[in-house]
Amino acid sequence: MRIVSFNVENFFARPRAMNQDTWAQGRPVLAAHSELNALLEKPTYLAQDKARILQLLGVLGLTGSDSAPMAVLRQIRGRLVRRPPGGGIEVVATGRGAWVGWVDLTTEPVTAAAIGNTARVIRDLNPDILGVVEAENRVVLKHFSDAQLRTSGPTPRILFPHLMLIDGNDDRGIDVALLTQAGYPLGAMRSHIDDTDDRGVVFSRDCPEYELRTPGGHRLVVLVNHLKSKGYGPQASNNDKRRRQAQRVADIYRRLRASGVRYVAVLGDFNDTPDSAPLAPLLTGTDLRDISTHPKFDNGGRPGTFGNGTASQHIDYLLLSPALYAKTSGGGIWRKGAWGGVNGTLWPHYDSLTSKVDAASDHAALYADVTLT
Repeated sequence: MRIVSFNVENFFARPRAMNQDTWAQGRPVLAAHSELNALLEKPTYLAQDKARILQLLGVLGLTGSDSAPMAVLRQIRGRLVRRPPGGGIEVVATGRGAWVGWVDLTTEPVTAAAIGNTARVIRDLNPDILGVVEAENRVVLKHFSDAQLRTSGPTPRILFPHLMLIDGNDDRGIDVALLTQAGYPLGAMRSHIDDTDDRGVVFSRDCPEYELRTPGGHRLVVLVNHLKSKGYGPQASNNDKRRRQAQRVADIYRRLRASGVRYVAVLGDFNDTPDSAPLAPLLTGTDLRDISTHPKFDNGGRPGTFGNGTASQHIDYLLLSPALYAKTSGGGIWRKGAWGGVNGTLWPHYDSLTSKVDAASDHAALYADVTLT
C-alpha cells in the first residue's frame, strides 16, 4: 500500500492573505486577524482592549467599512463599532456578550489549473491512504474527489470512496482530512480538538485519529496533523505552541502503542525541521521512524518538502511505528506539482504548470510504500 501526506493549500478557495507573493504581504493581516478574534472573545473590553481593537481593524483595512480586500467584519446582532457621520470609528460594544459577530478573512478562487494540478499529483501517486492538510471542509473535499479523482477507462470509478474531515479549531477554514481507497474502510475516529494542557487548548487545527483495516485485515491508525506555523506572531510563542502540540501527539501515539496497536502512521505539515527543539518530543521522544531516513527514500537531491526544497524547508513528515517501518520498501518526495525557484526550473514539473499561481501547492507530496500481507 502507498501512504501519502500532502499539504494541498486549499482546493477551491484560499484566504487572500495567504495567497500573496511573499509572507511580508500576508503575515501582518494573518497576525491581526488571529489577535483580533481572540481579543473579541473577552467578556469585558477595557479601554486598552478597545484601543487595540481599533488598531487591528486598521491593519485589516476595516476602519472605514465592514468590508475590505483582505477581511470582513461580521456584525450579526448588536454592534462592535460605530462610525459617526462626521468620520472616525469607535468601539461601542462593552464585551463579548454585547454583540454577536467576528472577523473573517476574505477568500479568492484557486485557479482551475492549480486545482487540476493538485488532482494530477494525487492521481499520479495513486495513494491507498492519503492524509490531506489545508482542506476547506468535507463537502468541498467530496466535490473535489468526485469530480477530479476518478480512474480512467470505460468504467471510471471514484478513487477514494472513503473520506473524512472533522472541522478543527482554525477559523480560516483550513483543516486536515483522510481519504482512502476501496479495501481500506474507515472505522473508529477520534477528534482531539478539545485536548487541553495546563496552558489551554493544544491543537490549532486537530490531531484526528483514523482507524482503518487493510485488505489483509491489519489494523492501522493514522494521525493527521498541521502544527503551529512560524508564519506570524512571536516566534517564542509559536515554538512553545508547536512543542506542546508535538508533546500531545507523542502522548497519543504512546497510548495507541500501549493499547496494542502495532501499525501507526503520524503524518502532515509539522512546520519545523527535524533538528528543532519544538518537534523533539515527537521525533526523538518516541520510537517513530521518519520515512526520509529510509535507505530507499528518494528525495531527488533536495531534503526539503516546502518552497525550494532546502534542508531548512523540511517541514512535512510521514512517521511510522517500528512495525510499520519494518514493512516499508521505500518512499520519496513528489515535486512535479510544485514550482521550484523564481522561474520554476529547479526540478521537472507538469507541462500544465506554466506559472507559480498554477502550482498544486507550495508543498511537495511525501509518500511511503508499505507491504502488509
